[in-house]
Amino acid sequence: MIQFSDLSLMRGSKMLLQDVNAVVYPGHKAGLIGANGCGKSSLFALIRGELHPEQGDFAIPKDWQIVWVAQETPAVERSALDYVIDGDRRYRALQAQLKEAEESHNGEQIAVLHGLLEQAGAYDIESRAATILAGLGFANDVMNNSVNAFSGGWRMRLNLAQALLCYSDLLLLDEPTNHLDLDAVIWLEKWLQRYTGTLLLISHDKSFLDSTVNEIISVEQQKLVSYTGNYDAYEIQRAERLRLQSLQYQKQQDQIAHLESFINRFGAKASKAKQAQSRVKQLARMETLLPVMADSHFTFRFLVPPKLPNPLVKMEQVKVGYGDKVILEKLQLNLVPGSRIGLLGKNGAGKSTLIKLLAGENAPLHGVYETSAGLSIGYFAQHQLEFLRADDSPLAHIQRLDPKASEQSLRDFLGGFGFRGDDALAKVAPMSGGEKARLVLALTVYQKPNLLLLDEPTNHLDLDMRHALNIALQGFEGAMVLVSHDRYLLSSVCDDFYLVDSGQVQVFNGDLDDYKAWILKPEQSANATDSPKVKPERKNIKRLEAEFRQATQGLRKTITMCDKTMADLHSKLAKMETELSETEIYNAENKMQLKQILAEQAKLKGQLEETEMQWLDAQEQLELQQAEFDLLLN
Repeated sequence: MIQFSDLSLMRGSKMLLQDVNAVVYPGHKAGLIGANGCGKSSLFALIRGELHPEQGDFAIPKDWQIVWVAQETPAVERSALDYVIDGDRRYRALQAQLKEAEESHNGEQIAVLHGLLEQAGAYDIESRAATILAGLGFANDVMNNSVNAFSGGWRMRLNLAQALLCYSDLLLLDEPTNHLDLDAVIWLEKWLQRYTGTLLLISHDKSFLDSTVNEIISVEQQKLVSYTGNYDAYEIQRAERLRLQSLQYQKQQDQIAHLESFINRFGAKASKAKQAQSRVKQLARMETLLPVMADSHFTFRFLVPPKLPNPLVKMEQVKVGYGDKVILEKLQLNLVPGSRIGLLGKNGAGKSTLIKLLAGENAPLHGVYETSAGLSIGYFAQHQLEFLRADDSPLAHIQRLDPKASEQSLRDFLGGFGFRGDDALAKVAPMSGGEKARLVLALTVYQKPNLLLLDEPTNHLDLDMRHALNIALQGFEGAMVLVSHDRYLLSSVCDDFYLVDSGQVQVFNGDLDDYKAWILKPEQSANATDSPKVKPERKNIKRLEAEFRQATQGLRKTITMCDKTMADLHSKLAKMETELSETEIYNAENKMQLKQILAEQAKLKGQLEETEMQWLDAQEQLELQQAEFDLLLN
């Protein structure tokens, strides 16, 4: 297990965690949450051995294999598939040793290494790597492309694939969904549900946390507070905890007021001096409870647009693409005030292409595309963070939009997005991704758009800011088109879902649960298209089988180890039975030897019983998962 005992952790001069006590048990899947900058990633660095605590102890089993996602991807010419397999360093080391043994014609060593490679899963490693890459959105025809050919976001997916391929006792994932679309998030969620090791997950995605963890560890006031269950359970428990804390805080404030009143009344009286001094000490010793800060630090809303023409955008038989390459065709879509559309679809299907068409970045290749004279577009996409002026402040950015506005009114507006006091005057250059995203959102909201286009707006935003955005979008009176992997946001603010698939954009007749089922069962057509069911293709069956083998690898390994242990114990017990069948062992002079044999026999029987129970548990879990898998295929 992982144990923190009276641990304090600093980064520079900032105290992140102080006198922390917490335990994460083997096999638990814990979500680590808290505001940006509270110390979550630093805690991961501590576990990786990159940081050391200022005081206290941190313990983790020495034999645990710890795996995490690399943050840098070297510019190499290796193929994506080979790069992912490179992440399994034990496999690559065994490969190199085998090559040396073959070159030196060392037959005995060759045989040993083949056995070790089999244990390391060498004979299906390419299949497992390809399955993971496919799940994370890589098409079959790009898996052999060099790493250099991929953008930064796709390279982060390659690093995630490396981590998922490796065997691990502890898996550390820090915001793994930031560079994924909804399809890949759903696939990763399913993979983590079947993961048998210990998981520590940093995420601000409520739905993702709900589906993957059974414990929440929240960083609160420099402490780690554990809550049992998923994120929904955490919200219920925390609300009750805050209520009790508020009552306790108020009670303490009453006690402080009473003590201060006594000191003020009797401090100068000689007859009461001793009692007054005692209360001064009591007041000094009293630990001040922080008042409950349940409200979000972010508060903003969309103002009513000056104009709300109807329709805002009209499309008839529109075709859009890049050059001669058509991405979407036969588009029929009218956007009117109050339209609240969520775009669904697999990676590369054309969701961002449609958003860019609406934003005016792409021109239609064919068809009728009409916009109202009063159209005002608010467009948010991750690439816009790069266009912020590095040497300017948030205040300077918003002053360019409205030079006549007073500085105080602009500061008040920016305060709702977390830019208060000196933060409103700080340069953009050193800001985090979350701070830059908040600034771009602020600039978008300030312009009072009547058509809002949001392409993955929650990347890098913490839970408080996501909540504030959710509330603000629910009050937006214009039309909205949203692409997001955050299902909580999609389900909260969208009235209609459109499926982008096979070059078409059609109404999806279902909710996000129906879409999830469509993604996880590619052999079945979505209800949105009313296509008949078809049997899974052979390539899909192969992919699902490889994915199932990867997911149950830990259970199979446990069963194999238990089989070996039970065989060894049976052999030892049989030898003891032979010794106990000899009449000489019961002679008086062999009393001590008999006693030792009986004691060892009892010990081995206990170990055998324990191993048999472990084997039975693993076997039952494997059979259950096998039954579920067979049901999936049928």
